[in-house]
Amino acid sequence: MIKSAQDVPRAEIVFYGVILGKYALLIDGGFLIRKLTTRNRFPQADQIEAFARKVCDDPRFDDHELLRIYFYHAEPYAGKMKNPISRKEMNYADTPTYANHKRLIDNLELRYNFAVRLGEINARSWKLGSKAAKDIFSNPREVQAQDLVPVIEQKGVDLRIALDISRLSLCHLVESIIVVTGDSDFIPAFKFARREGIRVYLVTLNHGVKRDLKVHVDVLLDDITVGED
Repeated sequence: MIKSAQDVPRAEIVFYGVILGKYALLIDGGFLIRKLTTRNRFPQADQIEAFARKVCDDPRFDDHELLRIYFYHAEPYAGKMKNPISRKEMNYADTPTYANHKRLIDNLELRYNFAVRLGEINARSWKLGSKAAKDIFSNPREVQAQDLVPVIEQKGVDLRIALDISRLSLCHLVESIIVVTGDSDFIPAFKFARREGIRVYLVTLNHGVKRDLKVHVDVLLDDITVGED
């Protein structure tokens, strides 16, 4: 059961007169969604919440109080794009991808102890899909409309994670931060947090990460996975 200031009586979070340390769980949404997606089945909010509960219920955090669970993602792309070969226009607001991500975000925003931080989404151009590229390389042919995939990128998600790590650390709102990610771009934020005296825990879900990412955390929680216990 996830403990927070709202659902734990004060007597339970005081030990010999000392209030136990707070911690925050920061989840790289895109990273966790990829790990939870199986056989093209998109994860639901219940799965995200169950995973967060699994992390928070780890015995290593029994004597800590949860400040908040931060989930970082971006609004799904809802614009229109025209295929440069077929000239056919696609409205992404009508796609299953849009519906899945929108439903997940809307549901998580209402979950207890969750704060959803959203970046931006940009559609820039088109590129040759990886499968099509391999096929054309092996058997040269003309590029067809179905070979192209849109280049849609998230913007500002990593920045929001790094800023929250810095804010939580600089203001000493928590004593520990748990980050679920496989992105080495957060190394500077981890280093800053540790210089401020914050303990940094990393959950990689067995994803292959750079050695430097492991070097700049206090504890690697490599026994936490998305599978069933």
